[in-house]
Amino acid sequence: MRTRTAVLLTAVVPAAVGAAVLALKAGHWQLYVDRHRIELTPRPRRSCRNCRGAGGWWIGGPFPEMEACGCWSGRHELRLRLLPVPPWPDEPPF
Repeated sequence: MRTRTAVLLTAVVPAAVGAAVLALKAGHWQLYVDRHRIELTPRPRRSCRNCRGAGGWWIGGPFPEMEACGCWSGRHELRLRLLPVPPWPDEPPF
């Protein structure tokens, strides 16, 4: 029974990971994972007519700044906290 379960998991897990990667690319999301959080952040779309995948454009003037395109800036970032980040010590260790 355990051997059959192990064989099934070795076949299913890579397929699930591949499906998740395809879904993230199709939805234009970027995945970041560490032990403290899992983040899904939106990415600019390559097919966007306004920014052409650059994510925005520069507005001229004496102080130029970048204006974000609506193809990605209007979507919310998704974050799941796993472990709390330990506080930074106030005193040096030695």
